[in-house]
Amino acid sequence: MATTAQLFEEPFDADEYIERLAWRTPGGGSKGGAEAFDPKKLLEEFVNHIEELKQLDERIQRKVEKLEQQCHREAKEFAHKVQDLQRSNQVAFQHFQELDEHISYVATKVCHLGDQLEGVNTPRQRAVEAQRLMTYFNEFLDGELRSDVFNNPDKIKEAADIIQKLHLIAQELPFDRFSDVKAKIASKYHDLERQLIQEFTAAQRRGEIGRMREVAAVLLHFKVCWEIHVFWYIAILCQRVNKQVGEVFCSPETVMAKLIQSIFENKIQAHVKEKLEETRHSDVEQYLKNLYDLYSRTTALAAKLTDFNLGSDKHTFLSKLIKNIFSCYLESYIDMERQYLQNRSGLILQRYYDSKNHQKRAVGTGSIQELKERIRQRTNLPLGPSIDTHGETFLSQEVVVNLLQETRHAFERCNKLSDPADLPKNAFSIFLLLVEYLCVDHIDYALEIGLSAIPSADGKNANLYFLDVVQQANTIFHLFDKQFNDNLMPLISSSPKLTECLHKKKEVIEQMEVKLDTGIDRTLNCMVGQMKHILVTEQKKTDFKPEDENNVMIHEKILKQVERVRRSMDGKNVDTVLTELGVRFHRLIHEHLQQFSYSSMGGMLAICDVAEYRRSAKDFRVPLVLQLFDTLHALCNLLVVAPDNLKQVCSGEQLTNLDKNLLHAFVQLRVDYRSARLGRHFS
Repeated sequence: MATTAQLFEEPFDADEYIERLAWRTPGGGSKGGAEAFDPKKLLEEFVNHIEELKQLDERIQRKVEKLEQQCHREAKEFAHKVQDLQRSNQVAFQHFQELDEHISYVATKVCHLGDQLEGVNTPRQRAVEAQRLMTYFNEFLDGELRSDVFNNPDKIKEAADIIQKLHLIAQELPFDRFSDVKAKIASKYHDLERQLIQEFTAAQRRGEIGRMREVAAVLLHFKVCWEIHVFWYIAILCQRVNKQVGEVFCSPETVMAKLIQSIFENKIQAHVKEKLEETRHSDVEQYLKNLYDLYSRTTALAAKLTDFNLGSDKHTFLSKLIKNIFSCYLESYIDMERQYLQNRSGLILQRYYDSKNHQKRAVGTGSIQELKERIRQRTNLPLGPSIDTHGETFLSQEVVVNLLQETRHAFERCNKLSDPADLPKNAFSIFLLLVEYLCVDHIDYALEIGLSAIPSADGKNANLYFLDVVQQANTIFHLFDKQFNDNLMPLISSSPKLTECLHKKKEVIEQMEVKLDTGIDRTLNCMVGQMKHILVTEQKKTDFKPEDENNVMIHEKILKQVERVRRSMDGKNVDTVLTELGVRFHRLIHEHLQQFSYSSMGGMLAICDVAEYRRSAKDFRVPLVLQLFDTLHALCNLLVVAPDNLKQVCSGEQLTNLDKNLLHAFVQLRVDYRSARLGRHFS
């Protein structure tokens, strides 16, 4: 029988090897056979075979020595290479420091040069501006305005800036020498002022707020008084007339009251009616804006008019005038506000879903849906087939901002236009619409879709899509809560409606938190299910031979999952979710390890694996999770420790407080449990 290294591959049995050698030797069989048993031949065969084994051993030993020499030689070469690289790195680092110092030096020079250029450029710009003004001044001096800026209506803003500066310069010039040019500049000054006032008035009539703001910014630089708005004009008119009335009439308060009453019942009422009636039935949004604006301006005017002597009860007098003008509009205000908010909110949502080419799924109601919800909360099982959302959360911050903005405007109008006794009730009705369209129709719907998209926990891939839903939902909750505190609370804080609002808010948030918790729990199941799939497909129960790639794969998955959780959660929720994930990860590894039997080598491999898992546990940055894996690592030491040292290891710091049955269960996984009678240590 040829003697080669292949004969000694595992599993090797010495008795079987000798027996096969004896049988193949002529006359070596124990029962004779074709030839009688010949001990001399058998001895000779054994001696020869032993000699062959010695030769084989020498060959293997020479090969081992050769490989060791080669290994030492390559190690030295590698060490030299590392030293060369370190020297190169040191040189590169020195070059980098020199370059950094040079860059800092150049940057300092550039900053200094920039300061010098700025110091030169500022006087230069002033000189250029002075030259430009002198050129325009010469045109007025010659009596012919040739520049395009004074003849082009589109450049009226630039012309106003120039004429305002020239007007200031002209005031400093002596009258006798420059009277003509001063008159021309003043004439152009007033001409441009008049054009700007006309432009402002036209923009106000068209409702172009942006254009009005631009023109007003230019007009502020002109000193003369300008009246362009009916309410502001009325205040100025009353201020002018008040002094004359006091000098002429013996009962000036009665005359002023009659004047103001006439202004309210004629001018203001006609103006209000014209502005509101033209939009009341055609454009509800503009109608509500106009009503809020006109009512605000009227009340502001009334506040200014209280400075005049209008009799002993002037506040009641002015309130009645305002009520006579706006009562017919305020009676139906809240109904129109709610109707507009319903239509506008529904339109915002519908446009969003249309942009996603999404047809909203009907969310079931009634006893069947309630039963499904209870089953899902208690069992955490997916009810119905999983749907593919292609990564779309169906939550939009743009939609949320639009809904909150519309509601904020509604709260502002409600505060101004509602009767004080009806204000809490009206504000609560607006809040209910916000809950309906934002919380129920948008957020809750997205949560239902998100729950339906979570696959079962036995899948190969962990679908972390629901964490995106959680992240966006948290952001929306913060915006919702901010509007509740900033816009709603001041309107209801001193009324019984406060309790109803707080209860409704708590109820809505708790319902959503239940669905969020359910989705997070099922997502964690998917994460653990993916790791379980890796372990089950990579390791066999017959022997413990884990592959390094398996450990790396799990470590990468855990790292990605932990980072995803950190991005999706905030505050204490991060530690809560990571703790739950870490506990489930530990339970999976613990149960997986108990499926195998361990030799000493297998125990060492298990310890190495758990050390890798413990490294993954550090990414959680949760003390409990790291403690669990430290304990599991200590338990794995029971698989390799010498039988006589079992009691000492079990009484160690990390294992002394554990249940004896748990320790015994780990010791039972050893292949020498029965032969070494290890159970006696736990009896």
